[in-house]
Amino acid sequence: MKAIDGEITTLHRNASCVAGAIRPDNLLSMQTTASGDMVRTVVSGPKLRSLIASVDDYLMNLAIAEELCSYASD
Repeated sequence: MKAIDGEITTLHRNASCVAGAIRPDNLLSMQTTASGDMVRTVVSGPKLRSLIASVDDYLMNLAIAEELCSYASD
């Protein structure tokens, strides 16, 4: 079966903090890096339905990480 790959790139005031906060929640099929003010996460999976669920969870975790990092930098 062929894997489905995708990339999520988001802009953050404190990208290294956001990437560090979100990395522990990543699945084995996700890799998150920070560069400058960007957080980049590459995701892959064999089934679209499970990939969509993983991305949905990731986006919720990303929102929480962004909020935590904004409080930490204030």
